Amino acid sequence: MKKYLNSFLILLITVVLTIEVIINSDAVIDSARFSFTIWKDNIFPTLFPFFVASNLLIKYGFVELAGEFLKPLMYKLFKINGESSFVLILSMLSGFPSSAKYTKELFDNGLINDKEATKLLTFTHFPNPLFVIGTVSVIFLNKRIIGFFILISIYLSNIIIGIIFRNYHVSTCESSKISLKRAINNMKARYKKNKNFGIILTNTLVESINLLLLILGTISLFLIINKILTTTFNINDFNRAILSGVLEMTGGLKYFSLLNIPLGIKAIFSTMILAFGGLSVHTQVYSIIADTKIKYIPYLCARIIHVVLSGMFMYIFMLFI
Repeated sequence: MKKYLNSFLILLITVVLTIEVIINSDAVIDSARFSFTIWKDNIFPTLFPFFVASNLLIKYGFVELAGEFLKPLMYKLFKINGESSFVLILSMLSGFPSSAKYTKELFDNGLINDKEATKLLTFTHFPNPLFVIGTVSVIFLNKRIIGFFILISIYLSNIIIGIIFRNYHVSTCESSKISLKRAINNMKARYKKNKNFGIILTNTLVESINLLLLILGTISLFLIINKILTTTFNINDFNRAILSGVLEMTGGLKYFSLLNIPLGIKAIFSTMILAFGGLSVHTQVYSIIADTKIKYIPYLCARIIHVVLSGMFMYIFMLFI
């Protein structure tokens, strides 16, 4: 009975959305155009090179090398193996939902198990630094220095979340000593499994493009849903900004920047929106890990904690700006 009820609800929602798309076709087209502009100008140029490079680095043993050197730090702070440092570093550079992609790649290649992957996802949720500094701080908030404080707030919060979840699953650590010989031997073993560079590169390009198209699709969908809700119902500007931030991060950031409220409040709410990521990003993450044993709920709980912590840090920073 429950299965049929869920199917009926999905069908009903789809029909309602279809009717709204027809009625508000101009607004829907504008939202789709805006989402494509964001994807073309910000997401594709920043994520595509990282997606390709990360997959090649994993295939040819760089993860083992980096993991060997960062093993003591990762285990001491988060009780997780050194290979996880690869996801942490690249996620900080490229931004979400790349952490889910990198984590899944490590899991698929047998470098971490499902519990390690689940824990790793909780504290590797980072916005793209170029987007924060170049778009959020300069275009939306008109003050470049705020972007750096937003990033610091989010980074510090993620470290705290990693420490909070450190006992979720304790990874086995054979030795805390760094061994260059062991790292090189692990790299050689990985290389022997992936000699055909042409096939690996082709598969990498296809996977990266497919994932980027998935990101484009989810951003467009949630921007369209947001547009339909805000045009159908009488929502004030502040609640509209909140709803937009919950559904799709970029729209929320844009609407908050247009509100007639103090800059400090805009900066705090912008930080919290980035820490959560919006349901659009959550859908992307869930889609990436859907066919694995990696759990989504701990990631969701971590984002709620992330919203609170990052907002608190940003409030403190804004007292000194």
